[in-house]
Parts: sequence; structure tokens; C-alpha cells
Amino acid sequence: MNKSTYAGIPEKYARLDDANVVLIPVPYDGTSTWQKGSDKGPQAFLDASENMELFDIETRSEPYRKGVYLAPAITENSSPEKMVEAVYKTTKNYIKQDKFVTLFGGEHSISIGSIRAFNECFEDLTVLQIDAHADLRESYEGSSCNHACAVHEASKKTKLIQVGIRSMDISELEHMVEDQTYFAHDIATDDEWMEDSLSQMTDKVFITIDLDAFDPSVLPSTGTPEPGGLLWYEMLDYLKKVFKKKQVVGFDIVELCPNEIDKSSDFLAAKLYYKMLAYKFKYQNAKNQEDEEE
Repeated sequence: MNKSTYAGIPEKYARLDDANVVLIPVPYDGTSTWQKGSDKGPQAFLDASENMELFDIETRSEPYRKGVYLAPAITENSSPEKMVEAVYKTTKNYIKQDKFVTLFGGEHSISIGSIRAFNECFEDLTVLQIDAHADLRESYEGSSCNHACAVHEASKKTKLIQVGIRSMDISELEHMVEDQTYFAHDIATDDEWMEDSLSQMTDKVFITIDLDAFDPSVLPSTGTPEPGGLLWYEMLDYLKKVFKKKQVVGFDIVELCPNEIDKSSDFLAAKLYYKMLAYKFKYQNAKNQEDEEE
């Protein structure tokens, strides 16, 4: 990565010692099977972030003032397994430093490492996967660290809630808990799906967002776009509810596959990341105060 600070923020907000947030770029695209290019996603995301206004109107806040440390990119790419191990170790290291750890991929296989680290550091963890694809294969093309296996381990070792799913292989059914899966065709006509999914989560939640969860009309620049996805304000409404009601311990965003001609997807990814920080600091602090009063 050739950026010195996240979103071009002043150095005093970007130092590790003082920052509340750590952002780890993982420019990995070793197992994707259709459109390549998600390894360029972190750089495109950072470029777009530098062109954002940093006052969040909705929350009346400037989240960057909480401090965001841009960690060195994880560039291990000799094998999917070694990449996952590098992500796991790096993520766990920053969690142990009491940071709010976030990651930007890269393909979805990076989440195997991030989820593993969070699950070891937080008891009774829910993984909220917002995605077009189930990603529940035990192994694919000779590796359990393939992007198609991104949440298989999470399905066995955490409470996995899947939202927006609209593409899968029949073999994945045996690993899916269907009453914790919110298919896109169902949520399109179900006004209660957000509250229903929230009621199933434990208090501590890690969020993994594959950008193909969005409808391609909103975000076309992803490796495997699927029709029928979430829209911008639908996504924000849901995330806001999660941050209000649960303790979000970290998140990752993956599968931005930038297009040189159209930068709108890069900018959406940048805004999404920043909105999630805004919700974290507005609603989690309020929730912590409520918990202390109780």
C-alpha cells in the first residue's frame, strides 16, 4: 500500500498508540474463480477514502478523530493457507492490544483468518455474514482456505447468521442452519427479517461483508455480482440496528474488484467503512453506558 494514513487524516489521529481503530489491508486474490482483481480492492478503497468528506451528517460526528491506524498490508500470497495464517496472527495481535480491528480485502477467503482470531478472543461470538453467496463449502479446488469456504469454519465454531444469500451449491445445504439464513428472495417481502435476525445473535458480533451483498445496480465492481441484492439505505438501516443492539467487536469488508472506468463502487466501499465506524462510536458508547447503568 502506498498510503501513509487512512483517508489522508492528520498523523496525530493515525498513530497506533493513540488510535482506537486498526485497519488492516489484505490485497489477496489467490483463489477467486471468475473475475480477478480483488487484490486491487484495498488500494482503490484507500484512494476513494482520501476523497471523502469526513463529517458524517447522520451521526453528526467525525469518526476519524477516534484514531485510525493504517496497518502494513498483509501481502503473504504463497498459498491460501499461509495467507489465512498471516491474517489470523496479525488480527489477533491487534485485538490483544485492545484495538477495534477492521480489515479490507481482498477476496473473502481472508475472513477465515479474521474470524478465527476474533473467535479465539471473544467468547460466544456471532458471525454476521452479509453476502450474496453461502460460502459454506468445506473445501474447494483442493483447499479449505478458498473463497468459497469463507464461513465454513464459522458455521461449525461460532453462531453464524447469513443475510442476503441468493447463490449456493446444493452441497452447502448440509452446513447451513436455514432458520439463521435470510435469503434475498425472502427478505425482499419480509418486514420482520432485521428484528428476527437480531434476536438470534449473541451479544458479541463480528460482521463480514462481501460487497456482492449489494445489488449490482448499486455496486457493480465485484468479482461475482448477483442480481437481487441489498440497496444502500437498506444496508445502513440494518447495520445501524446491529450496532445499536449488539456489541460489534470488529468487521471486515471484502471483494471490491475495482473498475478503472467507474469509481462509484470504490467510493461506496469507502463510505460504508466510514459509516460503520460512525455507528460504532455513536451507538456502542451509548450501549456501554446503558449496560453499566443496569
